[in-house]
Amino acid sequence: MGGLSRREVQVIAGILVVTVLAGIAHYAGWAALLAFAIATVALAGLAHLVSLATEQVGERFGPGATGVLQSTLGNLPELFVVIFALRAGEVVVAQTSIIGSLFANALLVLGLVIVLGARQSSDGVMRFGPRLPNDTATLLLVASFIIVIVGVAHETHEPAAQHERAISTVAAIALLGVYLAWVVPYLRGETPREQEHGSAPRVALPVSIALLAAGGVGAAFVSDWFVAALRPTIDQLGVSEAFAGLVVVAIAGNAVENVAGLVLARKGQADLAISVVKNSVAQVAAFLYPALVLISLLFAHQLTFALSPVLIAALLLTALSMWQITGDGEAAEFEGWALVAIYVILAVFTLYE
Repeated sequence: MGGLSRREVQVIAGILVVTVLAGIAHYAGWAALLAFAIATVALAGLAHLVSLATEQVGERFGPGATGVLQSTLGNLPELFVVIFALRAGEVVVAQTSIIGSLFANALLVLGLVIVLGARQSSDGVMRFGPRLPNDTATLLLVASFIIVIVGVAHETHEPAAQHERAISTVAAIALLGVYLAWVVPYLRGETPREQEHGSAPRVALPVSIALLAAGGVGAAFVSDWFVAALRPTIDQLGVSEAFAGLVVVAIAGNAVENVAGLVLARKGQADLAISVVKNSVAQVAAFLYPALVLISLLFAHQLTFALSPVLIAALLLTALSMWQITGDGEAAEFEGWALVAIYVILAVFTLYE
């Protein structure tokens, strides 16, 4: 099947079975905890599927183009999660899940990728191209600037706070413009890997693209079923909405690129692993969030860039920490653990919100 081994075909078939089972659990009204668990396993399986396809696509194109493609498909679940949440009036879950995606990818996933990547290096230091980390830091800082001024105006009741939605709308359009101004030249500057190394990918390109598309779309549906079981699960477990959005939904909604980045780092593909994670951070900050702000104009409950002071501070410090650790194109294992520690502290904090 297009270069796939027999074992890989069996794994893909198993992922399909679990995904179908997650759909049955949702529509048949199974117990919330059971449906939640099955949906979580299905998301992990779809993440493995996308990581396999990403690796094969990465044999043809540079890590930047591959990372953009993979993170675009990987962010589909987050897009649908927020849209469904807004439609249901769950504004807190919608907003915290977006910010949670930034924290999860920029801290937890990036930290674990650095840990695994550093362990694959002979001198304990993971090395990668510095351009994408610096570009991502710039995009995240621009998004942070908007969030800081809107959030501060909201909390201090400045006159501009009365026009919060209008300001958020204009800021969203500006952020999307900045993202397009970055991503187009970035992709044009990529050199196909086949031209560099002359290596032939194992899996045919149409099969790789089909697996990527199936994994992304499948993750979108499973994420919807996951969220449907999330509310009763939250009530049964007694966790806060902030923890559910910032931690549970964010990690589950980004499971695709989470697992893909870790698998690639474990295999020693540092540039591609960093590209997958960093592109996800850039897309959430400068594309997904502003796009959802504009989409929310169609709903009764709208999304803005106004966050609580704690989240504003955490986001700004995350951008600075990420730039400090990865801006020079290399990172040691302890720096990865430092990012993970920051995320753990933030996650524990949300338990008491």
